[in-house]
Amino acid sequence: MTDTTKLWQTVLTEIELSVSKANFLMWFKETYIQKVHEGVVYLGVPSTFIQEWLNKKFHNIILRVLRESDGQIRALEYVVVKDAEKRKEEPQKIAAQQMTSSLPLNDYYINKDDNLNPRYTFDNFIVGPFNELAFAAAQAIIKKPGTAYNPFFIYGSTGHGKTHLIQAIGNHIKETHPGKKVFYLTSEKFGSDYVSSLQANKILAFKEKYRKYDVLIIDDIQFFSNKEKSQEELFHLFNSLYEGNKQIIFSSDKHPNFIPNLEDRLRSRFGSGMIIDIPIPDHESRLQILQAKGKMNNLSIDNEVAQFLAANVEGSIRELEGVLNAIICQTQLKGRALSLLEVKNLIKNSSRPKKTASVKDVIKLVADFYKISEDSIYDKTRKKEVVKPRQVIMYILREDFSISYPSIGEKLGGRDHTTVIHSCEKVKEDIKVDSNLVQELSEIRAMMA
Repeated sequence: MTDTTKLWQTVLTEIELSVSKANFLMWFKETYIQKVHEGVVYLGVPSTFIQEWLNKKFHNIILRVLRESDGQIRALEYVVVKDAEKRKEEPQKIAAQQMTSSLPLNDYYINKDDNLNPRYTFDNFIVGPFNELAFAAAQAIIKKPGTAYNPFFIYGSTGHGKTHLIQAIGNHIKETHPGKKVFYLTSEKFGSDYVSSLQANKILAFKEKYRKYDVLIIDDIQFFSNKEKSQEELFHLFNSLYEGNKQIIFSSDKHPNFIPNLEDRLRSRFGSGMIIDIPIPDHESRLQILQAKGKMNNLSIDNEVAQFLAANVEGSIRELEGVLNAIICQTQLKGRALSLLEVKNLIKNSSRPKKTASVKDVIKLVADFYKISEDSIYDKTRKKEVVKPRQVIMYILREDFSISYPSIGEKLGGRDHTTVIHSCEKVKEDIKVDSNLVQELSEIRAMMA
């Protein structure tokens, strides 16, 4: 019998180390484990807002700690229970009532046969300039699985919507092609399955299991780094599926060329299809996300507030949604819309600070990328092979790290701020027409992630 109180306290102890006290109290104060049944943890939460926020922001870490604490746990579900006293006195009774009442747990249950989360669909996937290419490729794949863009490889930092998109592909194909076998898993799960099969002398069963799928989706490929045996098995599996015109989909936090200690033959296979980056959402996309998410939650967002959030919460979609959910929660508690000043105060506690950078580190990374010396960046030379990397450095320092034009100029050899402005504007114009530069910037940013 699992000690649910001790189990949840273990999870809370780890999470408390990574968030502010205000956030911890706001989102975790009234949560608890109602029960553990057949490997599923049912987590009691006080509202749908907190349910959604925990699922989007902390689901992975909660599930990871749960699994580390109890190897029998395989899934996590949320149950909204609004009466605090009932939550304390009758958790088991409430859990049973919730599962047989209006709460659509079955709609959210991860199917153990394919590991797909039914929440991830194209209907609630928000498309903007930052991800429209990846979305268009996904639409081509669902029309002709196994022939259009095979393999399909998308990469980008955490919280950019990669998992949502690749699982939406799987859910759509499962719905429109009932005869096709679809399966989603992480690279970590693939590796552990492989090791377990070796130890149990069941490697043949392992091979047969993965070769039977018509659509195989593997998330977080970067974790294959340094795992030679798992890479070898993936290579042979890839060949088998590819030759059978089976659709193969991968995701990673970086371009395959920059995953360390990845076999060249795997890089070659990944590059034989379509590789697409999902970068940080641009300002326009952040506005679209805010408007769409607000509408989903029946929240009307004032234009001034939306513009402020889009300009100041520049991280992942997950971070933007977390801030929005904090606003929704406070709006519900106060019974009115928040003022701009209240929103500004709220995000001080709800969002992480903007990332900072060592200018020297950025210079080294870009210089190495373009295969030039760091010293040449500071020189007054106008050689083409130096000018472009220097402009890219200025652009990244300004766009990604919000360093002032004068500071950038000073750090890069004492250049005038007008030179920095010109360089940044030059890169902005070039990326509109130069696809190679877009790809280079994506790869550089992936290396900084």
